Amino acid sequence: MSQNSARTLLKDVFGYEDFREKQSEIIARLFSGENILTVMPTGAGKSLCFQIPALMGDGLTIVISPLISLMQNQVEALKLLGVEAATINSTNSPEVNRGIWQKMQAGTLKLLYLSPEKLMTERMLDVVRGLNVNFFAIDEAHCISQWGAAFRPEYEGLSRLHKIFPHVPIIALTATADQATREQICEKIFSDNVKTYLTGFDRPNISLNVEIKNGWKQQLMRFLKNRQNENGIIYCLSRKKTEEAANMLVEKGYNALVYHAGMSGQRREENLNRFMTEPDLIMVATIAFGMGIDKPDIRFVFHTDLPASPEAYYQEIGRAGRDGQPAVAHMLYGMDDIRMRRMFIDDEAAGDDHKRRGHQRLNALLAYAEAPECRRYSLLHYFGDEPDFERCGNCDLCDNPKETLDATETGQKFISAIYRTGQYFGVGHIVDILTGKVTVRIEQLGHDDLPTFGIGKDLGINEWKSVARQLMARGFVISDMTHGSLKISDKGFKLLKGEADFRYRPDVILKKARMAKTSKAKKAIPDLPEEAQGLFQALKRYRKEIAAERHVPAYIIFSDKSLVDMAINQPVTLDQFGDIYGVGAGKKEEFGEKFIQFICENKENLS
Repeated sequence: MSQNSARTLLKDVFGYEDFREKQSEIIARLFSGENILTVMPTGAGKSLCFQIPALMGDGLTIVISPLISLMQNQVEALKLLGVEAATINSTNSPEVNRGIWQKMQAGTLKLLYLSPEKLMTERMLDVVRGLNVNFFAIDEAHCISQWGAAFRPEYEGLSRLHKIFPHVPIIALTATADQATREQICEKIFSDNVKTYLTGFDRPNISLNVEIKNGWKQQLMRFLKNRQNENGIIYCLSRKKTEEAANMLVEKGYNALVYHAGMSGQRREENLNRFMTEPDLIMVATIAFGMGIDKPDIRFVFHTDLPASPEAYYQEIGRAGRDGQPAVAHMLYGMDDIRMRRMFIDDEAAGDDHKRRGHQRLNALLAYAEAPECRRYSLLHYFGDEPDFERCGNCDLCDNPKETLDATETGQKFISAIYRTGQYFGVGHIVDILTGKVTVRIEQLGHDDLPTFGIGKDLGINEWKSVARQLMARGFVISDMTHGSLKISDKGFKLLKGEADFRYRPDVILKKARMAKTSKAKKAIPDLPEEAQGLFQALKRYRKEIAAERHVPAYIIFSDKSLVDMAINQPVTLDQFGDIYGVGAGKKEEFGEKFIQFICENKENLS
């Protein structure tokens, strides 16, 4: 493979000058025949890692994706770039499918998007065997662990791909996978024959805020004050709550809609289309909404209830700020949320190991919620992305530090109990030892004879559990997601030896909600001169008109960043237009003359 050809495609087709971190290396390795697992944060350019190799090869790349809407959006975006792409799904007419089959047989189709259910039928697999397939790309690969055999058995069935097609490289991509999930993907999809790229989870433009729930309606309205003109998502645990919250917002003058699985497909589609095109709409939704929603200007994600896990939380907040501009993630949680989440896990039709991992992940999310210092540090540490900072300066605990107590000795007691029991046990057993609780298991193992037995009677069970979560949040203790046992990190051993300090944040119900600083979210359009503001707004309106005519989201036509570049540089020739950010050959041919004419007609009046 020639890296020059990859770079040429990057510029000519996609309109970008340079690859981002690791993209070039991933493309080279995939094109040379290696299997790849890549974990990149939302907005980091995962799709290019398989789209460019797909265009470099002579055959077909098959992309496996979980949602029809996600597949359709990506196909429409590629078509606008001049790329032959298609999706076969249940919404297609027979005529559309026949046209796709003809292109596949002729070898002119470059990318075919399929759901796992569609691909893993024997009929489709037989068809694929007769095609020249360059690669398989499994998008949203964390679904293999998240859903598995209980809900989407075909995701589990993707483990057969590398056996059926042993000479076809596979790339699996996700923005959300902790270490246990990554190991599961590597084992199931690749039989561990895979090169993994972990490029970091940090989304520094998203401000992270958490509040203990204390009247969610009032807390939501306080948050939304002065946000009437912003796009946002509000997540609720139940369908009933989404309707209640949306009605409240409409009564208060907000442009709000609902989205949940209990609505008709037509109504969901209508609401989704409005959300993708209107600049000030708030979607109040259950988790049925979100995957594949690539709207760049979502300014906030608000959780009225505790999400299911750190992975779910990260995936959901990742829908905000995809344009790189400041955004806010705000979460409420309370004891009722915790009880409800425990019940959901216990009632799930799954094995004990799956339920144990569910409880461990919920504990990790609570550790994030109870973190004594810097939420971003806690979140990144959970995903195995070691931060190079102690404080990020863009979360509520950095902006408004909570009162903490020196608890170095308390932390040493807890870690000592883990160490003396061989690092084989979970939080419950360690807390029983510290509080001097005599159980059958403790007697059988002789743990009532340990020096740490009963040395923590000054704290209650719930306080010790909070200590455990805060130790995990600050990276002193690691929870084994598979077995539930606690492990001591290098940092934890330093604490045990007195070479590090630990501070503890006591749980307190907030008497008055204090919003984190929002000054970072004030600046909407960076580096745009005052004289270009009017043209930029006019270009946004023009883009919206074109998108409405084509029945596609506005961002598929051009990103805001491209419009900013147009407003500043005001191209008057096609060559100049080709130098605009995000403009490749396809978009230059499709839109160049129209936008140049629009800019020439409007730049004088709007400057």
